[in-house]
Amino acid sequence: MYDYDVVIVGGGVSGAVAGIACARMGVKTLIIEKMGFLGGMLTAGGVGPMMTFHAGDIQVVRGIAEEIVQKLKEQGGSPGHIVDTTGYTYTVTPFDAELLKHVLENMFLAAGGEILYHSMLLKATVQTGKIKAIHVCTKSGSIEFTARIFIDATGDGDLAALSGVGFLLGRDTDNLCQPVTMNMKVRNVDIEKLKECIRQDPGDFPNTSVDLLDKAPRLSMGGFKKIFDEGRKNGEITFSREFILLFETSNPGEVIVNTTRVQKVNPTDFWQLSGAEIEGRRQALELFGFMNNRVPGFEKSILMYTGPNVGVRESRKIKGNYILTAKDLFDGLRFEDEIACGGYPVDVHSPDGEGTNSRHLAWGVIYGIPYRCLTNSKVDNLINVGRCISVTHEACASVRVSPIAMAVGQAGGIAAAWAAIHNSNAVAVKYPEIRTQLLESGAYLR
Repeated sequence: MYDYDVVIVGGGVSGAVAGIACARMGVKTLIIEKMGFLGGMLTAGGVGPMMTFHAGDIQVVRGIAEEIVQKLKEQGGSPGHIVDTTGYTYTVTPFDAELLKHVLENMFLAAGGEILYHSMLLKATVQTGKIKAIHVCTKSGSIEFTARIFIDATGDGDLAALSGVGFLLGRDTDNLCQPVTMNMKVRNVDIEKLKECIRQDPGDFPNTSVDLLDKAPRLSMGGFKKIFDEGRKNGEITFSREFILLFETSNPGEVIVNTTRVQKVNPTDFWQLSGAEIEGRRQALELFGFMNNRVPGFEKSILMYTGPNVGVRESRKIKGNYILTAKDLFDGLRFEDEIACGGYPVDVHSPDGEGTNSRHLAWGVIYGIPYRCLTNSKVDNLINVGRCISVTHEACASVRVSPIAMAVGQAGGIAAAWAAIHNSNAVAVKYPEIRTQLLESGAYLR
């Protein structure tokens, strides 16, 4: 048995930032991660860029997330926050995934944290409303860990579900989740040829702004609709999507293609998830061959990899002490226990049909996320961070993006450390003290 003040299950960006925030407050902190590195889908699955740190002209995600971006910039791993040339949101933040692994790891270790890689949560022992221990499957067998406070940063709410916390899954009507996507990373792409295609036929690029094209050092675009439609009609493309969506990384000529779509998948079902990996990879290879042969600028392109995991937009969301709704976001509702802010659109990829239902907030509207979305009434020493916090299907489509997940992670880490230091529980955390700590560490709150 190993004992810690705080144990974080999941080392994606939300869990990593939670760990950094927690360890910086001097508590003994452990991150348990199934991969051999931190960063989750940003470093493992080809997810990128980070979208968006802003709401209008205001940067609403700062703090540790901004520290990470600045460290990437200093080491040549990101151009920083740049205009989104798709015109979809305010800014995007391209990055080098390999360097991000090192930045996250070094920041957490420098804060005094410990990491256990290649390990997965097996079960939780819960007594009288508290997690007494968790059992983790490692290369050395099943190991037991105890802690004062546990943070669930699994993305799928695995620890919460194993501990008996209620959850929402997918949309209310049929529990279908947003589709999963197998991203792929492609290099040696002729970006100037892509831009010339956009300028010559802007109507073929419904998700690209010609006016913004030369205002960013990296390209984000959605288009080649005519070629893609033709490919779908003649059977070259066999999955449902409207056009090709891609984003240039911090490395010129290297792009992330976010176009495949596997629908009607429950990401918490091991058989369905395994099937989605197989189908996602099939779609990615089909798409690359199509682009290599048919899409201008991709004639000499090279497929670098498909991520080891499909990207999951949505799965479990806990039933917390407050369930954040899309209406709360559009109203820019302010909460007395606000711990993070965002401004990203409500971006629902159809779980079973065509298209993406995008609803934009009014320009510059800032929404808040209350601390109550991170806690629940069943287990009082558990905090959830990342996309598995307490939100509806529609609200999840906005708060799931990486910058907001990092902001939530920082708040969750600070709250966990406070509770551990004061021998308290997650629900009893004193919000004014958490707010003060967040602001002192550079976070943005209204």
